Amino acid sequence: MARFQMGSCQFMQSPTVGVVIPAYNCEKTILNTLHAVLAQTHANINLIVVDDGSTDKTAEIIRSVQGVRCVYQDNAGPAMARNRGAQEVKNDLIFFTDSDCIPHKDWIEKALGYFEDPSVAVVAGSYGIANPENLLARCVHKEILYRHHRLMPLYPKVFGSYNFGIRKRIFEIVGGFNTSYRHASGEDNDLSYKILKAGYKIYFAKEVLVNHYHPERVKKYLREQYRHGFWRVQMYLDHPSMMKGDDYTFWKDRAEVGFVSLIVLNLIVSKLFLPSGFTITFFLFLFLFTIEGYYSWAVTKNFVETIFFTFVMLLRAFVRTFGFSSGVLRIFPKKFIKKS
Repeated sequence: MARFQMGSCQFMQSPTVGVVIPAYNCEKTILNTLHAVLAQTHANINLIVVDDGSTDKTAEIIRSVQGVRCVYQDNAGPAMARNRGAQEVKNDLIFFTDSDCIPHKDWIEKALGYFEDPSVAVVAGSYGIANPENLLARCVHKEILYRHHRLMPLYPKVFGSYNFGIRKRIFEIVGGFNTSYRHASGEDNDLSYKILKAGYKIYFAKEVLVNHYHPERVKKYLREQYRHGFWRVQMYLDHPSMMKGDDYTFWKDRAEVGFVSLIVLNLIVSKLFLPSGFTITFFLFLFLFTIEGYYSWAVTKNFVETIFFTFVMLLRAFVRTFGFSSGVLRIFPKKFIKKS
């Protein structure tokens, strides 16, 4: 019988794997997630859900499903919840997904094959979409796929915590998720960089899929993007070499911070000292609008979606920049004081 290699140990072709799902106030989606995991073509699964102090019916729903182990913790964020779940796993491989994801039936089966290579520490996958009828969700999904297909190599620098498997031994060696990332932003990048620094490989398998309920409201989406901008500051302070870029970030993502900053500064200067500065502000904004419009068309290839997504991208550029600026003001001083 064929065997998979696990560094110094081997395991049979149908190993039991741990699956860990952090859950917080997800009563609307968690049942679909659990059913999808339990319906995997790979049958040997140890499914653990960590209820991160939910205040809705999440825990009740989890406990109603046979074959699921529910672990409770006071609300401490998804990074802590994933680490807590990993502690409960006694198997050599741990798979992680999120409570708003629906893994494809062959999710684990397809990922397992790549662990035949003993140098691979992580197998990361991509997204399908669970709510394609929503305009924003559809555009967000298309952008993620655009980046995955345009930027992500087979051995990337980063992966998302929504869909990956990892050797437990290596997860423990690098210390798991950094729990100082209290929200769902940056903790997966941080883990990625720690794994690379330790000398291990990450493999990106586009065909290993989980469907995701992408944001359906612009306000919620922008709130998430503000958070991404904020926590990126800590990520850069923890891993300065990654300021050069990763395998998911376009040049325009970094350029947006500069453009938005110039636009805001020009508005302030124009209002206080130089009325003619409004002209400069206008052309800066026009240039940014053109970039976002071109990018939105490249992503969606649909006229209506392009118009809509261009304005969303403009708002996102400003929100991310404000989040990043807030992170600089709040996180950087704390890091500086701690070092001194």
